[in-house]
Amino acid sequence: MAKVPIFMADPALVCRPQHRKMILWAAILASGMGFMDGSVTAIAMPAIRVALDGTLAQVQWVNLAYLLALSSLVLVGGAAGDRFGPARVFGAGIVLFVSASLGCAIAATAGQLIAARALQGIAAALMVPGSMAIIGRAYPPDQRGRALGFWAAAATATTTFGPVLGGALLTWGGDSGWRLIFALNLPLGAIAFWLLWRFSLHDAGNPDAPIDAFGAVMASVGLGLMAYAITTDSENTLWFGGASAVALIGFVVWQSIAPHPMLPISLFFNRAFSTANLATFFVYAAFTGILFYLPMLLISAWGMAEMAVTAAFLPVSLIIAAMSAPVGVWADRVGPGPLIAAGSALLGLSQIGLGVTAGLHAFWSLTLPLMCLTGVGLGLLVAPLTVAVMTAAPETVQGAASGINNALARVASLVAIAVMGRIAAAGYGQADDLAPGFGAAATGAAHSAASASAFAQVCSAAAVLSFVAAGLSIWGLRDRKVGGVKTPP
Repeated sequence: MAKVPIFMADPALVCRPQHRKMILWAAILASGMGFMDGSVTAIAMPAIRVALDGTLAQVQWVNLAYLLALSSLVLVGGAAGDRFGPARVFGAGIVLFVSASLGCAIAATAGQLIAARALQGIAAALMVPGSMAIIGRAYPPDQRGRALGFWAAAATATTTFGPVLGGALLTWGGDSGWRLIFALNLPLGAIAFWLLWRFSLHDAGNPDAPIDAFGAVMASVGLGLMAYAITTDSENTLWFGGASAVALIGFVVWQSIAPHPMLPISLFFNRAFSTANLATFFVYAAFTGILFYLPMLLISAWGMAEMAVTAAFLPVSLIIAAMSAPVGVWADRVGPGPLIAAGSALLGLSQIGLGVTAGLHAFWSLTLPLMCLTGVGLGLLVAPLTVAVMTAAPETVQGAASGINNALARVASLVAIAVMGRIAAAGYGQADDLAPGFGAAATGAAHSAASASAFAQVCSAAAVLSFVAAGLSIWGLRDRKVGGVKTPP
């Protein structure tokens, strides 16, 4: 039977049953690019900083521009999929992401790279919710949960695997290795787009589905001003911070009165839903701070090779992947709260250990085991956080609930990189204008000691966030009854 083009098929079908796995792999490949590009650059930051002669603030914005676009537009991306069809929007996101990746690979200045990264973030905001939507339409209800669970596990694994891949490409690619990190998206995107085009049967949209454009603008302005105020030393910093607060408060007010809000405020009246999302925010902020700044310490201050540094992140990815399935079963049995609390506490302990040992240069005997502990903590809480969010939300708004949780995780990463960059700069101490600064490639005992002190303060801040998440989970998710749905014994 001849293939039906993606935009012309019967809207009653999404794909043929025998092609569901192909659609699932298209979603995993494309959204995996988006998740991985949020973390893969962490290990490449020292090389990027040298190659483009960038400052600490500029390399922060290489990630902030991506996270800002993604976090402020991911809910809009979901609404666009409802209106124009998820496969159309998903496919457009792939094309834009690949194009932006090419721009990153050939960037000649830090400004060009930041602009291309912002385009990548916009594209990811189209791909991530689109990937969940096409999986939901491809699989029947009795198989959908397993497919989405596999997608979520793959997404988490690719996020933590990013630094490993980055280290390998930096080692093999030499001075151009960081460019290969972005160039790799070209073949991956091409495969994902081909799978989508080849095996999707239709792309039925709903022209009447609303898009909250005003809310999207308010969120983007508020988050952008906040990130700029945190990362920029200027006499107008307070003004930017105040303007950010006004815009974000205006966004919340608008969402409470908008006819078609992209952020249903009523969901947050549910204690379990609010607690799970707050815990998500604190946990992802804590982990992102370590993920982003640990490679800077190891490469620029300890003098480690990029490939060796990847050993700190590979166990995290493997442990999360191995623990996802059994922990999901445990969450059904005991409720998500105890597991989230235990995982957050282990995460905090690992971060305290990383801070205390930052000046010892004992990677294999101390840093690596502590990162394994980080993996166990994340493995305990990733699946239960998803369970807590989705079981606390009514069936009719589960899509919105998932989008909110995803957006909060991205906002947490954005805030963490910005705020902890301030903490790192202050902890390093730069009274002398000639001091290289945290994350700069330099030698000498003074630079090493100052970098260790800076990273220790980052770890302290991360540990506080992790322990707050643990306490919140004990308080707000202490019952096995979550969101009115009692988990089975």
